[in-house]
Amino acid sequence: MANLAENKKAKFEYDILDDFEAGLVLDGQEVKSIRAGRMNMLGAYVTISRGAVWLVGAQIQKYPQAGPLPDYDPQRTRKLLLHKREINKLAGKMEQKGFTLVPLSVYAKGTKLKLKFGLGRGKKQFEKKESIKKRDLDREVRRALKG
Repeated sequence: MANLAENKKAKFEYDILDDFEAGLVLDGQEVKSIRAGRMNMLGAYVTISRGAVWLVGAQIQKYPQAGPLPDYDPQRTRKLLLHKREINKLAGKMEQKGFTLVPLSVYAKGTKLKLKFGLGRGKKQFEKKESIKKRDLDREVRRALKG
C-alpha cells in the first residue's frame, strides 16, 4: 500500500483514537490525478449527513491530460463508501462531545483508492508543545547515538 496523499498535520493537531478505511467515489480523471500525487488534504474533514459519509475540503487538482473540464470543482464534496452498520457506529461515536473525523491518508489497495480516516479529539496548545519537545528530544538522542 503506497501512500498517494497524506494529511501531515492530522497527527499533530488531533489525538487519533481509532482509524477506519473507506472507498472514495471519484471521477476517472480524479483517480489519475491522485495517482500522480496532485491531492491536498490540508484542512479537509469527514462529516456524516443524510445517512452517508462525506469528505469535505480535500483538493484534487485537475488532471492535465484530461482536456477541457469547464465545470470541474477541485474542492467538491466527495462521498465515502462504508457499510450502514459502520456509518451507524461512527454516528454514535460522533455524538460524544469533542470528537471529529479527520482524514489521514489516501492509498491504493489493488486497483481501488481508499481513504484512511480517524476518530480524533483536538489537542490543546500545551499538548502540542509537549509533542514538539518529545520529538526534539528523540531527535537529539538519535543524533547522539549515531555519532
